[in-house]
Amino acid sequence: MRTVIGNITLSLDGRVNGTGGDYDMGWIVPHAVSRAGRTGLERMTATVTTALLGRKNYEGFGGYWPAVARDETADPRDRAYAQWLDKVEKVVFSTTLREAPWENSRIADGGPAEVVRRLREQGGGDIIVLSSGSVITQLLEAGELDELWVTLCPEVVGGGRRLLEDGLPASSWRLAADPVASETGALALRYERVRQDG
Repeated sequence: MRTVIGNITLSLDGRVNGTGGDYDMGWIVPHAVSRAGRTGLERMTATVTTALLGRKNYEGFGGYWPAVARDETADPRDRAYAQWLDKVEKVVFSTTLREAPWENSRIADGGPAEVVRRLREQGGGDIIVLSSGSVITQLLEAGELDELWVTLCPEVVGGGRRLLEDGLPASSWRLAADPVASETGALALRYERVRQDG
């Protein structure tokens, strides 16, 4: 069975962006380019063969990472991640996009839970949601998320969208690995879902 992972960066007050809206994420940058942050990218590329993204992250990632993949002066870890992003299967959830021009991309033909159930039946490595809070939330609601990889940044943003709002079904999680602290004070936390059947 393929493992489905939600990968997200959060502030201490549980935000995925700041008061400026969806693209107010400057507070994340120092932690993302830390040594530990880049180690997390390497871990991801070792096991994941399918990436799930919402429209905003698809457009944001697609507007940035392909150029890094071709940039010979980029940090080698960033370039390796960018080249992996080009090659990995990418499924984008959108009701407005009509095409997905980034190589190895396709627009989902159903909601996140439905698509994940079909992907689980196919061969392949792990499936990861790349920073798309709405997709992670829908998979949590449907019980289709197996792991949560959270980078907890030592920042109080003071506003913005939260990842977890009221109304989600209750679930239990356990640490799957020792937390890793970055030189910036961020913590990389890896949780596994505790299911009643094991």
